[in-house]
Amino acid sequence: MRAEGPHLSRRPFPPVNREEAKMAALATGGATPSDGATSFQRKVPASSRLAAIAGTRPSVRHGQLLLSSGLPSLDCVLGGGLAVGTLLLIEEDKYSIYSNLLFKYFLAEGIVCGHNLFVASAKEDPADILKELPAPLFDDVHKNQVDEKETAIKSKQESQESMKIAWRYQNLPKIEVSPAASARFGHYYDVSKTVSPELLQSIKWHRFFLPEEMSLHPEIKTCNMICGYTRLLQSIQRIIYQEGFDGSYPQKKQKNILRIGIQSLGSVLWGDDICCADNPEDIYSLTKFLYVLRGLLRMSLSACIITVPAHLIQNKAIMERVTNLSDTVVGLESFIGSERETNPLYKDYQGLIHVHQIPRLNSLICDVSGTKDLAFRLKRKLFTIERLHLPPDLSDTVSRSSKQDLAESTKLLSSGCGAMAIGKKHLDF
Repeated sequence: MRAEGPHLSRRPFPPVNREEAKMAALATGGATPSDGATSFQRKVPASSRLAAIAGTRPSVRHGQLLLSSGLPSLDCVLGGGLAVGTLLLIEEDKYSIYSNLLFKYFLAEGIVCGHNLFVASAKEDPADILKELPAPLFDDVHKNQVDEKETAIKSKQESQESMKIAWRYQNLPKIEVSPAASARFGHYYDVSKTVSPELLQSIKWHRFFLPEEMSLHPEIKTCNMICGYTRLLQSIQRIIYQEGFDGSYPQKKQKNILRIGIQSLGSVLWGDDICCADNPEDIYSLTKFLYVLRGLLRMSLSACIITVPAHLIQNKAIMERVTNLSDTVVGLESFIGSERETNPLYKDYQGLIHVHQIPRLNSLICDVSGTKDLAFRLKRKLFTIERLHLPPDLSDTVSRSSKQDLAESTKLLSSGCGAMAIGKKHLDF
């Protein structure tokens, strides 16, 4: 009796219907047989294509959609960037110099990426804030390099078209080897220059200037909240719903991100007294505002940065609640006016950065960087965050030199008293 071998499996298969092949491919999770595609590719539903938004990328660790804060070194500290739908709280330094610089970096990154902006302030006109944003470093050398790479790749592809390749790779779609310059995540900016007016006109932005809003609308106080906070929440909610950032109404064009920037929230200019008294009258106004704002951010394609004068808030319990109601909290400590400004150990830095809180996104633990001692420096053009490197401690070297001096002095003294005593264990009288 002859056993059936593998050669019996070469019988011709019955013809398969194309619709049945599609159903089988969908059932097994594979791709449908179509022109230019192989069985190893997989169809991705359209709802999961959030990474196609300009200026964003999915996180490798928790899968959340990230956007850049405008400072690549800060993105590295925060685990890759800011997650969409989260709140970044910046504790201002003593003179609000470097916190405003981070605030402008966040807005400038939105302009370069083509995101929509919402700028709110009670101190400066939002139009003046946008005019003072740092200019992106788009030099001609970088553009020429990108153009040369693209032309070299195209000529190489054209020369390879005449080559014979395997039949199964002929119908595969071509892959772009060098992405365009706009596909970069995070950019660098020149602090000594301001953004061009042409670049400002190319984006869509909204403003909220508290003195104008208070003059146009009567004073309203709802839910034991300050009128300025109520007006600000209404403006943010109206823009999110009307522009389609909440997802309920599809946007007219490609999906976009709304970047919200609020300057010096909680100061006296907003009508809040938490910076003036230990027991303020509206002690829960700021915390209620942050609670409602986080709800709006969670349900929309938006991200927010807020600067708070934490060094002026007298009641530390309020600051603890503000920290708990924020997602990411970063504090700035400037050396201006302190003893460290004249300390030679910190001569290369302008201040320290303290990362107080990082959100836990799709995980039980937060993504904390290994370095805790962080400092920032402001050069002529760039603002960078680096690991704090102090010069070597010379105390051991000083002690060794002093020991050698003492040994030489003892030799001189011993030579004066009696040369026979040098090198002996016991003294001879």
